[in-house]
Amino acid sequence: MRFDVLTLFPEIFQGYLTQSILKLAIDNGHVDIRLWNIRDWAKGKHKSVDDRPFGGGPGMVLACEPVFDAVEALQQETAEPGLLVMLTPSGERLTQSVVQDLAQHKRLLLLCGRYEGFDERIRLGLKPREISIGDFVCNGGEVPAMVLIDAVVRYVPGVLGDEQSVADESHSVPGRIEYPQYTRPRVFRGMEVPEVLVSGNHPAVAQWRKEQSAARSKTKSQ
Repeated sequence: MRFDVLTLFPEIFQGYLTQSILKLAIDNGHVDIRLWNIRDWAKGKHKSVDDRPFGGGPGMVLACEPVFDAVEALQQETAEPGLLVMLTPSGERLTQSVVQDLAQHKRLLLLCGRYEGFDERIRLGLKPREISIGDFVCNGGEVPAMVLIDAVVRYVPGVLGDEQSVADESHSVPGRIEYPQYTRPRVFRGMEVPEVLVSGNHPAVAQWRKEQSAARSKTKSQ
C-alpha cells in the first residue's frame, strides 16, 4: 500500500518512519510512504504557499495553486488515482470502520494543513475525503496523518506477525472492547493472574475472554 503525504514539514515524519512495526513494513515492501513538500510546487521568488484571509482575521490561509498543482502532479504518478484525504477538524471522525474502509485502497494521498487551514476552494475543487481524529485542533495535519497511517497499516497483509490481531482487538467490531491481557509474573505486588488463564482449559479461557470483553464494552458505552 502506498501513502503520499503532502505537507509543509516533511521532516516531522522522519523519526516516525524509522521505528517499530512501520519500519519493518516499509523495509519488507508491504508499505510505501513518500513525503512531499507542498512548497516545491509554489511559484515566485519566495515560494509562498499562504496568504492573508479575505475579510480579515488572524493567521494565514493555505493558497489554492500550490496545493492543486501538487495533488494533480502526484495523481499522475500512477495509472489509477489514489484517494485524496484531507486531515481537518471538520471532517468525519476516524473510527475503526473508516480505517478498514481506507485500508481497501491501494494508495492514499494525505493532505496536511497548517496555519488557519485551507482555502475553501481546495475542498470544493479537489473533493477530498475529509477526516478528523477527534473534536480538537492540532497545530497541523501531520500528527493526524501519522495516526491515520498507524491505524491503516495494521490491515495491510504482512504488516502484523499475526493477522488475527486486528480481528480480536478493541473496536474491530463496533462498540466492542478487547478483553484484559496478562503475562509473567503470575503474581505482581499482590495482584494475581486469573486462575482460568493458567488452567490450560481453552474453552474456559475463550468463555472468560468473551465475558470480559462484553463487560468492558458495556462499561465503555455507559
